[in-house]
Amino acid sequence: MEFFDNHKKLFRTALVLFVGLTIIVAIMPAINNQENNAPLPGYEPLTQEAYLGKKSFIANGCVACHTQQVRNVDMDNVWGSRPGIPADYAGISRIDFWTNTATLMGTERTGPDLTNIGLRQPSLAWNLLHIYQPGRIVATQEALQLVAYLQSLKQTPLPDGKLPMEFLYKKKEIPVIVNGNNANLPDGKLLYTNNCMSCHQANGEGLKGAFPSLKGSPIVLGNDLELFVNIIMLGYDARPEYAVMNAVGLDNNLTPEEVTAIINHEKTSWGNNAKTVTPEEVKKIMDFIKLTSNK
Repeated sequence: MEFFDNHKKLFRTALVLFVGLTIIVAIMPAINNQENNAPLPGYEPLTQEAYLGKKSFIANGCVACHTQQVRNVDMDNVWGSRPGIPADYAGISRIDFWTNTATLMGTERTGPDLTNIGLRQPSLAWNLLHIYQPGRIVATQEALQLVAYLQSLKQTPLPDGKLPMEFLYKKKEIPVIVNGNNANLPDGKLLYTNNCMSCHQANGEGLKGAFPSLKGSPIVLGNDLELFVNIIMLGYDARPEYAVMNAVGLDNNLTPEEVTAIINHEKTSWGNNAKTVTPEEVKKIMDFIKLTSNK
């Protein structure tokens, strides 16, 4: 029993066990994973500008609200062309010896996922607006570096002939009643959750000074369907009151049925009680939008 009475032997043994288990359970598997994964052939390392932007991303705590991981569930289909794979992170190295903020995958998705933001929103002006909004843009060098990092976030295409893993738990389209007729529209609430909720919130009340409320909104309750569809498809600039809304409809390739379902959900939720619309009405406006956008 001398071993248990000798605190020096006890502490040394505990230390050896702790270090040994850490090596076996954490360090060796991590090294093995790193050796068994390699970046995809088209992977592009960060430029010096983007690397400095990544440090700014870390310093400003952006990871607290934005993830960088496309899960293999259908609701994540809007954030990337395919689910994330280990190879997407294989080329990412530590910031320095003492700092292990390499992948920035995040755990919260208060804001949109950024895995593919470099392809979804490649515009320098759009990114600067979202970093500085509201207010006049006078971009500092740090802001430009941060945008360079955001624009570098792109899913690398898989090698030719290799099929990506499918998204799981695909959403079921639930019929809804529109003007008394069963129009077999998709689930408007789910579409709102996937495309609109991160800004306008689950209760439709938005965020003061950032995103407008849809509850009691004159646009939602009004009869100007052309304006409503245009906002969803092409976005809206309400500066200086609110942040600039991106072209959700065009960016996410929403169909007339999906846009109709979103509009009807907003018109009949959170106490709103406005007249719903039909896919035919929405499609006519969307066809005109696509026609003018292609000119």
